[in-house]
Amino acid sequence: MASVRSEPRLVSRSGRVTAAESAATPARSARWPFWLAIGVLAVGLVVTGVLAWVSYALYNRDENRLLDLRVQEVGLLITDSLPNEQTPLASAAALADATNGNLRKFTRFVTPYVGAAAGSQFNSVSLWRLRAPESGPVAVVGRQPALAAAPARARAFFDRAARTSTLSVIGLLQSPLPRLGYAYAAATPGPYAAYGERALPSDRRSRLESNSAFSDLDYAIYLGVTEKPADLLVTSLSHLPVTGRKATERVPFGDTVLTLVVAPRQPLAGAFPQRLPWIIAIVGVILAVGAAALTVRLIQRRRSAEDLAERLERALAENQWLYAEQRSIAHTLQHALLPEDLPQIQGVEARARYEPGERGMEIGGDWYDLIPLDGHRLLMVVGDVTGRGLRAAATMASLRYAIHAYAAQNDSPAIILSKLSKLLNVTTDGQLATVLCAVIDVGARQVTVTNAGHLPPLLISGDRGDYVDSEIGLPIGVQEGAAYQSTTVSAPPAATFLAFTDGLVERRGETLDRGLARLREAATGKRGGLNDLLSQIVTQLRHEASDDDTAIVGLRWSD
Repeated sequence: MASVRSEPRLVSRSGRVTAAESAATPARSARWPFWLAIGVLAVGLVVTGVLAWVSYALYNRDENRLLDLRVQEVGLLITDSLPNEQTPLASAAALADATNGNLRKFTRFVTPYVGAAAGSQFNSVSLWRLRAPESGPVAVVGRQPALAAAPARARAFFDRAARTSTLSVIGLLQSPLPRLGYAYAAATPGPYAAYGERALPSDRRSRLESNSAFSDLDYAIYLGVTEKPADLLVTSLSHLPVTGRKATERVPFGDTVLTLVVAPRQPLAGAFPQRLPWIIAIVGVILAVGAAALTVRLIQRRRSAEDLAERLERALAENQWLYAEQRSIAHTLQHALLPEDLPQIQGVEARARYEPGERGMEIGGDWYDLIPLDGHRLLMVVGDVTGRGLRAAATMASLRYAIHAYAAQNDSPAIILSKLSKLLNVTTDGQLATVLCAVIDVGARQVTVTNAGHLPPLLISGDRGDYVDSEIGLPIGVQEGAAYQSTTVSAPPAATFLAFTDGLVERRGETLDRGLARLREAATGKRGGLNDLLSQIVTQLRHEASDDDTAIVGLRWSD
């Protein structure tokens, strides 16, 4: 019994030893202690397996996200190349229309763009009469166009080109010398159209591997929306289809689309994230074994561990309280950066809603504003700064107050947006912003929309809702001193005008067009006041937790 008496007894929080604790001490001392070590080892291995799985899942998610970004980057590269094809053909068509088909001037103009070398823009440029394209080209510079051998197809293609104001594209892919054809007729069709052909590699193997946008990617580019081998333009692979991890993007190209399929040649996030699950597994096993070896000693210090656990629990509760308080402060700050009250002008009703995303205490860069210009005009502004946190909020505040200053100088929305583009630079600041400005003439029921990369506003009249089709300029921060165009539309009596940020319509895994259609359906055919309409829209479209903030502002004319 002497050994039993020498063991320290467990003391309750009041400082007294309970009878149950005193009686239990010998029994605990006599137990075999290693069963807990085995349990610790088992738990450690399970936790290690879960962490390794989570790390692998995160790696897959990041790889897919990076691949989506890369395929968008390649898509933008392809889209940016379109003006290089369209500009000379548009100029040539305009020259032919202006000179009544002067073949000498046409030939002299297009000759610098034609050549057999790999770096030449076209292998062939020709002039066609839109009324009789089946009779063949009027003039040819370079090789004879392959389209001339198919009169019926030429007829259909040039009929299509005459009805569109963009570059028309045709694939001549089934011949031994495949080509891609481009045609352009003036916006107000004259008698002529300029047509150029570019030769494609006969084996479809691309020569773009040296381009930095393609250096670590395998890809295949198809003409149209399908991935049929017959529609293949170029590829970096010797065997198709593209397998493994891949991403697909539909890229607008003239009056058609290109389907871009991209797969990484190596991990886009680097080798370390790929190896991280194995590192976690190895380190986790080592730690689990080490924890099991130390368990016997930890048993002797159980009381101190329990006290530590209590302190940690209290600290966790305190941290949760602080977190909730900080989140409340962040939301209060966010609302403080937005207008407290909207100005009211006779003849219209204005309402707005702001819903924060579900990202804890971070604040965002979404905002709205309604600025009176005079007794019958308002300037409605809705914007979204990329990123989150204080930096995004500070940028948002500076843009908002700058708009107030420019509006006070009676600047037009196009001038305001152009001036804003000098305040932000994505290269140096790492941020850009989309901004929609709408000047609302209440008495005339007219809305003048100027758009810098933002979503189009929705104009509602009764059971009909239409998005205002205006020219969408560059987002603020992309190009200093960018120019913007305005579009004016008339509003029917009792119409409702809605402007919003992307948090209202964007959802993961679906296209933006689907979200816009969902908003149109939710906003039309509703009865009741404007405030009720905004509440119904936000409730219906944000029924699931969203990471993005949402701002929506509405204006309704009286009957």
